[in-house]
This record gives sequence, structure tokens and C-alpha cells, in this order.
Amino acid sequence: MVAWMVDRYGSDEQRARWLPDLCSAQTLGSYCLTEPGAGSDAAALGTRAERDGDHYVITGTKQFISGAGASEVYLVMARTGDTGSSGVSAFVVHRDDPGLSFGANETKMGWNAQPTRQVILDAVRVPADRRLGEEGDGFRIAMHGLNGGRLGIAACSLGGGRAALEASTAYLGDREAFGSPLINAQALRFRLAGMATELEAARSLLWRAAAALDAGDPEAQQLCAMAKRFATEAGYTVADEALQLHGGYGYLTEYGIEKIVRDLRVHRILEGTNEIMSLIIARGLTGAA
Repeated sequence: MVAWMVDRYGSDEQRARWLPDLCSAQTLGSYCLTEPGAGSDAAALGTRAERDGDHYVITGTKQFISGAGASEVYLVMARTGDTGSSGVSAFVVHRDDPGLSFGANETKMGWNAQPTRQVILDAVRVPADRRLGEEGDGFRIAMHGLNGGRLGIAACSLGGGRAALEASTAYLGDREAFGSPLINAQALRFRLAGMATELEAARSLLWRAAAALDAGDPEAQQLCAMAKRFATEAGYTVADEALQLHGGYGYLTEYGIEKIVRDLRVHRILEGTNEIMSLIIARGLTGAA
């Protein structure tokens, strides 16, 4: 997500500096938009970047930042102008920049493979050539970045749902009850069929949205919201159904299904809640603000 934004909106010098390590995963990047008091209403963010000669001084706190502390590159949205979306700019901040620190690692229901922490900017001075795009472009850059992020979360949900479906199919084939493998029970086979159909429908919508985003389709934002909303709901529902099909064993950590359920639950919140996705879709349909 960060690499795409640098590639799309960065200068030749910025791309040459940051992209090789980001694209090879030698360096990790974190997207820093959400704040303690500004989540879905991203234009209300309060982090400020004040121009000081050939530098900007950035002060504020970002909340729920995936990879915080482990990442080296932080793409920070900060206010350089008046209130509203037009006063936001984007900056590349490095982990070693003085004044940058991190909150405690959050204790989460799932997603424990990576840290989630606050990113605290206390008068962090960054050179002006670390600004991505022009002043005031930050909100547009952030929203375009979220389109790709939503497709990524949708894809993760499909992967988790598919893993849960495959585990359930194997389990029902091995587990016997009343003298026969559970997979022979038509009711259970029909449930597997329904799970597979939901995932395939979500995959088709995801491909459609990804193609629209690549092509610069004017409906891309709406389609990305649809794909994120549908795929994250489908992935979680399939994983929860898989846990049920495992019976009591599904609730045990040994089988790994409960971890998939916990990890996929947050996908309906990340990159904009599914309620916000519905708002974006409705705006696209009606043209209303």
C-alpha cells in the first residue's frame, strides 16, 4: 500500500530512494491516517505539519497503525492548511527521525502476527523533499491508497475463508459419526457448497474491482468498496461456518480454525468499516454527499 502510493505520487528521486527496499520487503512501510479522534471521518485529522524553511515540523498522534515500531517507513497524513480535506498533505517519515516514537503494542483479539501501536510525532522535522505530491494533495492520495488497501483486505479475507473451507472439507472426510464419514451427509455437503459459492462470488467481484482500479474506471472507488464489504463478510461467515462444522474441535487452537475466525473478524473494520463501505456505495448510486 505504501509502496504503491510512493510509486504513484512520488517524484523520481523519492521513488528511487524508497521503492527498491519497499518492493523487495527489505523495508516495511506503514500507512498513517487514523487518529484517536479521527477514524472514518479522515478529513477531521488533527496532526499538523508546519513549514519551517526547507523542513516541515510534524506533531500529532496516529492510532491503530499496523506494523508500527517494526516498519521503517511511515506515510503520514498531516494538516498543512485549514480544516477539511483540502488542507491535508502526505509525508514520508523514517523510523530514525528524531521525535518519532510508538505507543504500547495493543493487545488484540486477533492479528497477533504483527504489532498495532500508536505512532507519536513530537515535533518531527522532515525535509521538504519528503512531502509526497503538492501541499493539499494528501487527502486525495490517502483515499486513492485506501482503494488498493481495501482490495488487499478483501483478498486476505478470501484466503482465510478458502483455508477454512479446505480444512472443513478434509475434516468432514476424516471424521465419522453413526458409522459413516460426515462428508456423506447431504446437509453438510450442501453447507460446503454454499461456502464455496460465497467465496467464488466474492472473488469475481474482487477481480472486477481490481480491473476497474487498474483501468482508472470512474466507478473504481464504489467497486472497491463493494468488493471489500462483500469479501470480508463472506470470508468471515465461511470461517465461522467452518468452525461450526468442526464441532468442539473447531474451538481448540490445535486445529487453527479459531485463529482464522479471530483474524478475519477485524477485516470488516480495517480500511474503513463495512458501514462506511455502504455509505460510499450509496453515494455512488445517488450522488448524495
